[in-house]
Amino acid sequence: MGARVFIVDGARTPFLKARNGPGPFSAAELALIAGRALMGGQPIRASDLDEVILGCVIPAADEANIARIVGLRLGTGVAVPAFTVQRNCASGLQALASAFDHIQAGRAQLVLAGGTEAMSRAPIQWNRAMSGWLAQMLRAKTPLDRARTLIQLRPAHLRPVFSLLLGLSDPVVGLSMGQTAEIVAARFGIDRHAQDAYALQSHQRVVQARERGEFDGEVEIAFERGGRYHAEDDGVRLDSDLDKLARLAPAFERPFGSVTSGNSSQITDGAALLLLASEEAVARRGLPVIGEILDYDWAGVEPAQMGLGPVHATARLLGRHNLHTGDLAHVELNEAFAAQVLACQAAFASPEYAREELGLDGPPGAIDPARLNPDGGAIAVGHPVGATGARLVLHLAKALRRRGGGLGLATLCIGGGQGGAMLVRSVESAREGA
Repeated sequence: MGARVFIVDGARTPFLKARNGPGPFSAAELALIAGRALMGGQPIRASDLDEVILGCVIPAADEANIARIVGLRLGTGVAVPAFTVQRNCASGLQALASAFDHIQAGRAQLVLAGGTEAMSRAPIQWNRAMSGWLAQMLRAKTPLDRARTLIQLRPAHLRPVFSLLLGLSDPVVGLSMGQTAEIVAARFGIDRHAQDAYALQSHQRVVQARERGEFDGEVEIAFERGGRYHAEDDGVRLDSDLDKLARLAPAFERPFGSVTSGNSSQITDGAALLLLASEEAVARRGLPVIGEILDYDWAGVEPAQMGLGPVHATARLLGRHNLHTGDLAHVELNEAFAAQVLACQAAFASPEYAREELGLDGPPGAIDPARLNPDGGAIAVGHPVGATGARLVLHLAKALRRRGGGLGLATLCIGGGQGGAMLVRSVESAREGA
């Protein structure tokens, strides 16, 4: 093992539900809100950073290498490098993993890492026929050529292509993410009622966590230019109940499917950033810490059952450290779909799955429901794909510290058939646990 890697602190924006139009903030603006709040509370300047690493899946055309844009706007100065990573739903976790690797290897001491996404601003594109027609029009040199091209324009040329819908589908197996959730629900016999009950629990747990102040010091206010502000995740339903959830139509497999908009994660805009530091940097600069990243792992699974990725990544990670699910005080398992979380729980507990899919003699064991997403998850707060992995680790580190410490796990499924997991330990100082 290399150098120890500490979480100094972190911050995120409220997660804002997409509401049939572009949201108030671009992905870069969201990252700046979180980054300014985080760096503003540190005894260091942005120019003291060694690197900026951000995850983002759908950056705007004018946000190429969004990490560099955000770094410069935060005031790192031109000498601090930055790069952007993309591992679909785990892009924010990949940014943290990359920062962890660089610090462990001694190539960096202080890294700002996390993720950002403005899903509501995903580009709407021309289809291929329209692109071809426009190219032909640009090649037309005479008025007669342009007239001949113009009369070839058809209504079908104007049919838009929604890049968000394409991004939420797997081109290899030809399935949407929701359809893969239907597959794992069927595999483990998870019915509609169980999914709706889990979704309701997610909303209730977020509401209860707010009342206890569990998100204080984590979620920063986001101000729009006109003075409007957003202080908390706005997709949380205070009035949700099982009857309302039961009335929702299947979203992906009509009329008999069980996955609905109510028991799925929300299309959301948001950003989450963390400041990671080496033990040397913590000691030299007198930095407080809230946690330590111990390790991470990735795993590949069948794309049509991508929701089971957390089981595989977690099994690899825990096995390497001779740990079991019962050793974990807190687990953040991203709620892409209620069906997917419940399927992971069933797979964790299944001797057959452990033997045939994980190559283990016995199952890792289902996670204690009281320790699994105890403050709710993406079904209630949303899932901005580039930011979610970082949000999971940020909330995990803060929650572990508030609740007496211990080991925690952040894990999530990844579109395309992967899983990611990160092991975090709560610490009060860099000397603890040495």
